[in-house]
Amino acid sequence: MNRINQVFQNKKNILSIYFTAGFPSKDDTIEIIKELDKSKVDMIEIGLPFSDPLADGPTIQRSSEKAIKNGMTTDILFRQLNKLRATTEIPLVLMGYFNPILQYGFEKFCKKCSEVGIDGLIIPDLPANIFEKYYFKITEKFDLNVMFLITPQTSIQRINKIDKLSNGFIYMVSSYSVTGARNSFDDYQIEYFKRIKKMKLSNPLLIGFGIGNKSTYNSACKFSNGAIIGSAFIKHIEKNGIRNTKKFIDEIRK
Repeated sequence: MNRINQVFQNKKNILSIYFTAGFPSKDDTIEIIKELDKSKVDMIEIGLPFSDPLADGPTIQRSSEKAIKNGMTTDILFRQLNKLRATTEIPLVLMGYFNPILQYGFEKFCKKCSEVGIDGLIIPDLPANIFEKYYFKITEKFDLNVMFLITPQTSIQRINKIDKLSNGFIYMVSSYSVTGARNSFDDYQIEYFKRIKKMKLSNPLLIGFGIGNKSTYNSACKFSNGAIIGSAFIKHIEKNGIRNTKKFIDEIRK
């Protein structure tokens, strides 16, 4: 069974942490993963740096720009991850935009993901119908779960379509805006969470965008299977260093 499916089968209140590969420094990838693993997070989402990350807020955009300046590339990331599975079984998700993956070669990319032990993909700008028509069989061939995003504006018809195509979890974007940590959720967000929860979708739900502290994490867990934290963690390691990762995770879960 895919590691992503296993973690949802065995745990509640999932905490998934996002970071940008190649940030703060090009060679920090493995150290960040090891620190997150030691801190007992449930899943890790590795962002492939891209020059035009449309869905990302300023913090992740800056980390992506810095990673590119540091010389991070897809090939370098795969080399860094090459022996990781000898030391950890934590579920790993790669999040990247479609254009650089397409330029790399979609099947070649999936093959490399499988070889280094990546469990799933999030490609925010890949339409579900295009994925179903051209790429689903490739990801299935390499046992890669593919997760899609929904927002407060996503129609019921599209949500049901995404639920059929997703095979790990559904990434529930908490707001209309781009990524970025907040201190609490608005009423319209809570109503959206309740509405999606009532649909009783077949896939687990993780809420992302705007999760950055204990309060928003706990609130997200009331309406879903857990939460994804990105911008707040990136700010933390930029300010406090990678070695202080456990302090950040403990403050979220205490």
